Amino acid sequence: MNLYDIQVKKMDGTSITLNQYKGKVLLIVNTASKCGFTPQFKGLEELYQTYKDKDFVILGFPCNQFLHQDPGTDKEILEFCQLNYGVTFPMFSKIDVRGKSQHELYQYLISKSPVLTGKSIKWNFEKFLVDKNGEIVNRFISKVTPKEIASSIEELI
Repeated sequence: MNLYDIQVKKMDGTSITLNQYKGKVLLIVNTASKCGFTPQFKGLEELYQTYKDKDFVILGFPCNQFLHQDPGTDKEILEFCQLNYGVTFPMFSKIDVRGKSQHELYQYLISKSPVLTGKSIKWNFEKFLVDKNGEIVNRFISKVTPKEIASSIEELI
C-alpha cells in the first residue's frame, strides 16, 4: 500500500483516493477553526496561491480531537475557512488523526515520516510534506508557520 491508495472523503461526501494527487508535491495538514494556530490558514492559502501552478497542493483535514476546536459540520468548517481566510485549497471531511479511530491516512503519515516528532499527532496544524513520488520528506510541528516551510516546498517543485 502507498499514499495514493488511501481513500478520503471530500467535504461534499464523495470518496476519492489520493491517487488524483500523484505527481504533485503535497502539504497535508490537520486543521481546526477555533485554535490558536487557526490564523495559519492565511499563510497556507498564500503558499497554495504561490505554488499551485507548479504542481503543489495543500490538503486540509479538519479534526475535532484537540479540545473540541473544530465542532462544526463539514459545511460550516468549509464556509468558515473560505469566508475568514479565503481558503481555496482542497479541504476534506473531518477525521480523527489519533487514537483508536485514527484515519488510515494519519496512520500512514506517522509510520512513514522520516521526522520523529512522536507516534501521534500532538495538536492542530501539524504538517506533512510529501514529494512528487508520494514519499513523506518532512513533518512540521504546529508552531512551524507556513512561511517557514516555503523553502522546503521550493526544493521539491
